[in-house]
Amino acid sequence: MKKIEHIGIAVKNMEISNKLFSSLFGEEPYKTEVVESEGVTTSFFQVGPNKIELLQGTSEESTISKFIDKKGEGIHHIAFEVENIHKEIKRLKKEGFTMINESPKKGADNKLIAFLHPKSSNGVLIELCQEIEK
Repeated sequence: MKKIEHIGIAVKNMEISNKLFSSLFGEEPYKTEVVESEGVTTSFFQVGPNKIELLQGTSEESTISKFIDKKGEGIHHIAFEVENIHKEIKRLKKEGFTMINESPKKGADNKLIAFLHPKSSNGVLIELCQEIEK
C-alpha cells in the first residue's frame, strides 16, 4: 500500500455538507460525481496532500443510506492507494482478509476499487484504490 488515498464520510445531505466542509477547508470541492453502480453521489475535497470524499446515498436502498440509518453520519471508510489492485487483493486474501469485492470495479475519481469486509479489519471498512490509466 502506498498511502492513504482518502477518507470517506457518509452524509445525509450533500448540499449542506458541501457548504460545511467548504467553510472548514476554505475551498469548494474539486469534483462531484454520481457512481450509479454504488448508489452514491460523491464530492471530493483536496486538503493538502490528502483527500476527503463525502458520500450521499442516491436512494434509501443504497449502502450509504443504510449505513447512516444504522450508525448516523460520519466516517464510513479509509481508502488506500495501491500500485496493482489485482495483486493486492490476491495478497490480502492469502493473509486471511475477507474481500467484499473479489475483483476490482470502477469507482469515483477515476479509480478501480475493491473493499475489504470490516469483520476482517477490526470493524474498519477498507477500500483499495488504483488510478485508472488514461
